[in-house]
Amino acid sequence: MKNLINLLVVILLFAIWHQEIQRFAFSIAAFVVAIILVTREIIQCFIGFLYISSSTPFRVGDWIVVGGHAGEVTSTDMAKTTLLEVDLSTYSYTGKSLFVPNLQLITLPITNLNYMKRYVNHSFFYIRESLTINPFVIKTALLKQAKKHCAEFKDVAERYNSMIENRLDIKISGPEPSVSFESTELGKTKVVFSLFCPTEQAQAIEQKMLEQCIKLFISEEKKQLQLNTITPSS
Repeated sequence: MKNLINLLVVILLFAIWHQEIQRFAFSIAAFVVAIILVTREIIQCFIGFLYISSSTPFRVGDWIVVGGHAGEVTSTDMAKTTLLEVDLSTYSYTGKSLFVPNLQLITLPITNLNYMKRYVNHSFFYIRESLTINPFVIKTALLKQAKKHCAEFKDVAERYNSMIENRLDIKISGPEPSVSFESTELGKTKVVFSLFCPTEQAQAIEQKMLEQCIKLFISEEKKQLQLNTITPSS
């Protein structure tokens, strides 16, 4: 009888206060939803931290590209990943620090450039308007100069190239340098160089090769000019 009376009292109280209880439940639900909306970015950053911790797409010290920004990973925490910005055109540090929210690491593609920190497939080109000479006559000389500049690290480059191919299970260009010729839309001669070299020496080797290329073009143009000035009587 006592249990029955208690049950009836509970039912009676619920019947009297059910609207207040319902409004209270809605208030609690609205409060929880508001908290989730306010802290959504923080929750996503935490989920991003769990993602990079479990999948390990990169480690501290790797070079990565996220959202069009490249840099070396210096630290990670539950909110953000800190990058030391790298200019991929010169392979040098800009001195700027990038703070990438971890939520972007689960919404944006991540490119790991870890092998480029030591060696890189460095490609560059030189364009010259030279319609009087055949550019292929200087190809052998350019290749000779390229091999000369790469001779000091050739053995290490071959080993590093093989290590990268075995680790990534792909075939990459190198370590032998290459020189090819193309034509631009305006009909100019475009000389394309490709070198597998230490990252820190890439810019210096590029400047040396461009200097040699210009000298060879000038030399061949002078020879062609001398031939054109020779008269038939001579």
